[in-house]
Amino acid sequence: MTTTVSRSGGRGGAGQAVAFLTVFGRGVVPTPASLAWFPVVGAAIGTSLGVAWWGLEQVFPAAVAAVVVVAADLVMTGMLHFDGLCDSADGLLPHLSRKRRLEVMREPQVGAFGILTAVVVLVARLVALSTIAPVSWWKAALLLGAVWAVSRSVMVMATARMRYVRAEGIAAAFLSENATVGLAVGCALGAIALAAAALIAWWPVAGIPVLAAALAGAGAVLLLADRRLGGYTGDVLGAAGVIGETLALLVAAARW
Repeated sequence: MTTTVSRSGGRGGAGQAVAFLTVFGRGVVPTPASLAWFPVVGAAIGTSLGVAWWGLEQVFPAAVAAVVVVAADLVMTGMLHFDGLCDSADGLLPHLSRKRRLEVMREPQVGAFGILTAVVVLVARLVALSTIAPVSWWKAALLLGAVWAVSRSVMVMATARMRYVRAEGIAAAFLSENATVGLAVGCALGAIALAAAALIAWWPVAGIPVLAAALAGAGAVLLLADRRLGGYTGDVLGAAGVIGETLALLVAAARW
């Protein structure tokens, strides 16, 4: 994540989370208090996209609706997590030293690994969304709201359980005392439990596999980062969220 911010804006945790994770009120330095609100903001983004997805499919072909939803997600998040995906791919996938990996992930330009990963992920999300038929607005909202909440919940848990490997950076703002971290982790676990219930309500057969896919996809990115970097960076958190969401959408598109 190469985006930089310069002020806290005097906002509470909820306002900081919204400003950091979306384009609404950007330029605010987050604090550990914002972590507990990550799943809520993720759920709000996903729910909004789900309702828009259903509405678009009533007017346009499924492929067109999918393109608009994917583009809307990129716009609403300011491409923050997608930027992290590209940077993480350039740093984690090639054969490099740990020091060089971190240097590459700080560079503003995107390399071959980042471009290829971005294309594959975008195509996967487009195909998955154009394949799934949102039978009602509330089911579409449940699916995307739950998956987006889980992706942000995993980010929260990573900041609590993994080591931050940079001396400075945006994600360094999340480092804090155990009490704040414990509250954030509790909120994240609660959000995952609620997401499980929402996904079962969306589709009893596919709900749990979709949840498992979201957790597995994000977890795989974090595990790779832990092995190759010794911990996480802001870019890694973004990449974990995007991969988790994408794998969940692919599983949701399966022929259940």
